[in-house]
This record gives sequence, structure tokens and C-alpha cells, in this order.
Amino acid sequence: MIRTVNTAFEELLSRLTPTKPQRQAGARHRSTVTASLNASLKVTRFFETGSFSHGTGVRGYSDIDALVSLNMPRPQSSYTALTWVKDALTKTFPYTPINISRPAVVVKFGAGYETWEVIPGFITNRGAEKQLVYDIPGPSAGSAWIDSAPDEHLTYVNDANHKPHQGDAKDLARLVKAWKYYRSVPISSFYLEMRAAEHVKKQKHYIHVWDGCQLLESLDSIGLASMNDPKHAAGRIYACSSEANLKDAQTKLKRAAIRARAALDADLANKPDGAFYYLDKLFNGKFPARRY
Repeated sequence: MIRTVNTAFEELLSRLTPTKPQRQAGARHRSTVTASLNASLKVTRFFETGSFSHGTGVRGYSDIDALVSLNMPRPQSSYTALTWVKDALTKTFPYTPINISRPAVVVKFGAGYETWEVIPGFITNRGAEKQLVYDIPGPSAGSAWIDSAPDEHLTYVNDANHKPHQGDAKDLARLVKAWKYYRSVPISSFYLEMRAAEHVKKQKHYIHVWDGCQLLESLDSIGLASMNDPKHAAGRIYACSSEANLKDAQTKLKRAAIRARAALDADLANKPDGAFYYLDKLFNGKFPARRY
């Protein structure tokens, strides 16, 4: 059977989805991580956030992100809160590599086979009614605290992913994250996820090769500009953590947009070999090969 561009995208997505054992391993460690934090800190809530909880994780690349809401006075320095979490986890896992990598404390179980990123958060009175907004450490030492509203953002992604786009927003997010990882693009996965959801919400129909191209071209045209929080709960959402990373990401994005357009044009011209060629370039040799 001849593999079409669309069926190749479906195969790629199946490869990108975390395996059942990976998801089960995360569930097993959740209780021990929770108990460790509760033993040393005043914890109001501990919950998973990010790619795994949103259903947009990329196999072999996405870590398990979690936020621990602390019922303690927020210290002036976010590094202090990160140290609290690191010390608490080290008591329980003395032989497990644990380090601070803003904005989280990174715990590498099984020599890194399963990685948890635990972010300390402090509930604020910002946000509209029933919106939970947290202060979390910023991505750099110069940004002590930033807003985060993980519940609101999960709702936004799920809403974009609902009918008539059942699964489309999460598929697109997973695909652009795969490009990011395969091409070592220093861009925020959260930013890509929000942009993918934003794009899909505006579409009547969705096709992998078409919408992937449109999203990359759109991001290129705006130069990876920061975006307003679509749920109006937190502050602006930035693509990169530094100006140097932004310039690197913009260069790689421009190349990606050109390749995505070439693939789409070839597909529309009924030239599948050309489409597969440019898609393989886009995903750095990891796009499924065409079958004859």
C-alpha cells in the first residue's frame, strides 16, 4: 500500500506519543514524590501540569511537570523556594540526581529514563473569579517570580481540542514540539502549545501538512512575538528565555517555514516524493519514509 502524506503524519504521531509503560511509571512515582514534599513542606496542592497532563508530550523528550502549591509565606527570592523543594526531595531520594534548573527542581529517576520537573508555586489573589493564579520562579535569575495559571491553560487546550477538532489541537502541538526537539530549537514548549491551540480554534477544518505549514509561517511572520494569555489569567507568554535563544529560534523557524511550504506545495501539486523529501528535512530525518 502506498503511504500518503497524511497517513505518514499519523504514523509519526503514533511514534511521538508516550508509551503506556512510561505513563504508568509516572503514576507510580507520583505518590512517592507527593509524600516526600508533604513530609517537609506545607503543601496545599500537588498536581501535574505541562505536556503529559495536557496530552501533548513527545516520547523520549517531554518530562513530567508538576506544580507544588506551598501554604507558606512566599520568600523574596524564588531560588529559596526552589531550594526548599530540592532539599525535601533529596531527603527521600538521596541517591537520585536532583538539581535546580529554573523554573523547576529536576528529579531524574532511572538515570534519566523518567524525569520529573517540580515547580514551587504560591497562590495569589490575581486573576478573575475562580481562576487560580500562582507565583512561580521565572526562567532566569533576573526574573524572580512570574504568573502561572496551569488549570486555565489546560482548559484552553482542551477546549481547542474539542469538536469539530477532536484531537487536532493536541496533534498539532505534538508535531511542532517534535520539530523543536528534533532540530534543537531553543523555544518554549508551552508557547508552542498555546500557539497551536490558538491556531486550531480559528480553523473550520484541519489537515496536518496544511495547518503545520500555516502555523510555522505565522510564527515566522510575527518573529515569535510574545502572546497575551488567552485565558486572561497570567501575564504574557514568551517564546524564548533570552534574546540569544530568540535569535537562534527565529533562524531555525524561518528555515522550517520554507520547508513546510515546499512540502505543502508539492503535496498540492500531487508530487508526493517532493512532499516527503521536505517533510523529512523539516523533522531532521525522522519523518516516516514513503512506501510504494
